[in-house]
Amino acid sequence: MNQRPLLTTIVYTLFALLAFAGNSVLCRLALGEQSIDAGSFTVIRLFSGIVVLSMLWYLTQGYKAKPGNNAGRGSWPAALMLFIYALGFSYAYISLDTGTGALILFGAVQITMILVSLLRGTRLLWVEWLGLTLAFSGFVYLLKPAIHTPSLWGFILMTAAGIAWGIYTLMGRGSVNPLADTHFNFFRTLPLVILTLIVTLALGRSVVSFNGVMLAVLSGAVASGIGYAVWYRALKGLSAVQAAVLQLLVPVIAAAGGVVFTDEMISVRLLIAALLVLGGILLVVVGRYYLLVRQRVSD
Repeated sequence: MNQRPLLTTIVYTLFALLAFAGNSVLCRLALGEQSIDAGSFTVIRLFSGIVVLSMLWYLTQGYKAKPGNNAGRGSWPAALMLFIYALGFSYAYISLDTGTGALILFGAVQITMILVSLLRGTRLLWVEWLGLTLAFSGFVYLLKPAIHTPSLWGFILMTAAGIAWGIYTLMGRGSVNPLADTHFNFFRTLPLVILTLIVTLALGRSVVSFNGVMLAVLSGAVASGIGYAVWYRALKGLSAVQAAVLQLLVPVIAAAGGVVFTDEMISVRLLIAALLVLGGILLVVVGRYYLLVRQRVSD
């Protein structure tokens, strides 16, 4: 009876993680090569997400939405977290290399989500703590060669982005209509998007190229807009801890993508890191259920 929901959760989770990995690559290509400035990238990214999600929502649900029905309308706090994540992430990339930025971002996400879960009364079993340790160790091991001492400003911005994304993810666990919630969360960022555009133009720091715009559009429309809606759907079948640790797969997927699409060599480091991360995730996802079932049988 539970096989179909489980399979659905797996499919949605994999799609979302692939979107996250793709988003990291797109952001790195756009901002790392300085084909667009961070402010303009954020504006185009969020606005593209607004446009695509608005069309999808209207075509699938909007035309039959009942006035006064607040279900699936997102929230202003979630929109604010989404904006803080997007803006902080973009500006942090200017002063951080990829490995250091990923470590700070996902470290902040893990700490935020797990700490909030513990404060809400969730108790982790020893097997979950072991899984978290293994997965995070593999994540750090993969990124270790690229980790350098970060700039203070970049560290603060990326930490803020990670905390905001962790909170945004936790807010999505109660979503009853992921597409609608994601649509309205993006739509509510519009005033801040316009403000960012005005400030960027006023400071004269706008740097825009065709490639930069296209990368920002792909990041916003597909990897962010659709990807985040699918992530909200996947969260229905995941605990907060599972959702936190699964995101450690993103750098591994991105590295594997480099092997598949750019003919990079499969390194021993990548294989060891993948085994540690996957093994840790397996312990977190399966360990609790195994121990609980074993305890019931023994009782």
